[in-house]
Amino acid sequence: MEGLGINLSTLIAQLVSFLVLFGLLYFFAYKPILRMFDERSQKIKDSVEQAEQVREQAAQAEEENRKKLEAASREGQEAIARAMRAGDEARQRAEEEAKVQARALLDKARQEIQRERDEAIGELHQEFADLAIVAAEKVIEKSLDKEAHRELIDKVLEESGSLKED
Repeated sequence: MEGLGINLSTLIAQLVSFLVLFGLLYFFAYKPILRMFDERSQKIKDSVEQAEQVREQAAQAEEENRKKLEAASREGQEAIARAMRAGDEARQRAEEEAKVQARALLDKARQEIQRERDEAIGELHQEFADLAIVAAEKVIEKSLDKEAHRELIDKVLEESGSLKED
């Protein structure tokens, strides 16, 4: 071996030194490095799990917000629909009240017209009766009892009115 340039005592010393160094590195460096890698790996796994949980929570929160938004939108649409119905009902009530008032005014106007017509007819009967009495007095040339003439004329007018109606 010496021909190859290897000294046995030096080789054994180097081999012992290498094994001692390997043993020391194994106990003092390799195990702590592996432990550090394991811890780092565990931290990464924990971080991934936390990120996944946060993502799930965010998805749940987003879903809840979407549901709340849909519910709020539905409630808003319902409120709008209720307001529209209330507005329509109020408009219909106002229209009905206006119709009732218009009918009442129309009925009142008709009654007033009928009353005035009846008064005008009564006045015309009275004037006609007076004119008939005056004309009869002039024809007969004597004054008869006005009351008797008026009754006679009213009777004639009533008979002529009933003849017209037939």
